[in-house]
Amino acid sequence: MAVIRLRIDLGYDGGGFYGWARQPAMRTVQGEIERVLHTITRVPDGDESEPLRLTVAGRTDTGVHALHQVCHLDISRSALQRCVGHMAVPAPTALMHRMQRMVPTDIAIHRVSIAPDGFDARFSALERTYVYRIADRSSLVDPRMRGFVHHIDADLDIDAMNAAAATTIGLHDFGSFATPNPGGTTIREVKTAYWRRIPTTPLIGVAATMGESYRTPAVESGLLCFTIIADAFARNMVRSLVGGCVQVGIGKRSVDWFAGKMAVPKREGSTGPIAPQGLTLEHVAYPSDDQLAARAEAIRAKRTL
Repeated sequence: MAVIRLRIDLGYDGGGFYGWARQPAMRTVQGEIERVLHTITRVPDGDESEPLRLTVAGRTDTGVHALHQVCHLDISRSALQRCVGHMAVPAPTALMHRMQRMVPTDIAIHRVSIAPDGFDARFSALERTYVYRIADRSSLVDPRMRGFVHHIDADLDIDAMNAAAATTIGLHDFGSFATPNPGGTTIREVKTAYWRRIPTTPLIGVAATMGESYRTPAVESGLLCFTIIADAFARNMVRSLVGGCVQVGIGKRSVDWFAGKMAVPKREGSTGPIAPQGLTLEHVAYPSDDQLAARAEAIRAKRTL
């Protein structure tokens, strides 16, 4: 059976899902998309000859969002061709159009394309970018954004939080802030990690003849955002790092405490994850096509310090 690997780019509002990974009797992103794929291709769910299983760049937890997620799908040429029907478009485009119409409204299919040779959505990825958004006492709390912004009723010290975040950059064992998969490790390489207050700016330029009442603010104006880029992330790693930084920001813990947790990777109660709704997977980066297979092979090796 001729098999084609497809790359699927998508986004989703994680608020209504029990995470990415398919689970029995739970509504998950993977479960919803695979259900739609079986319907479109007319392949029965449970058909071992055509499992239609998605492999994702990074599994997101319950309540975590994705602006740009990537997964791949191995599908037989015959099943893919059945997606075309009466549409005069290539089969991957036909599948994309049908998925866009059939997925629930909290999922958006951006693109479906034939994957280059050697592409693996998970193992070929160079880096992932996450952003955590907080509205603190210095921010305007906008109730319309409660689904993807976490509200903290405190003044946060951004300088102290950045000092803590700086200790995460580089190759470290994040065992104090993450849990490994079975047989895995919590060693990861963080390339960038910083906190930034989004400037308060108008949505559009204001003409000289218009009054102050027309200065509609940009939606993220005033929010405190944590941006972190790493080659990969262990389970609960980003939310736990954010939680630790917030404890430093409100003065409950010191930068030295945070640095100590980085130096001695031991999981305990004070380094648990913060609420999920503030976290969004923003981007997944891949190498050039000729480096995809080599990257996948290298990243499969178990890491050490």
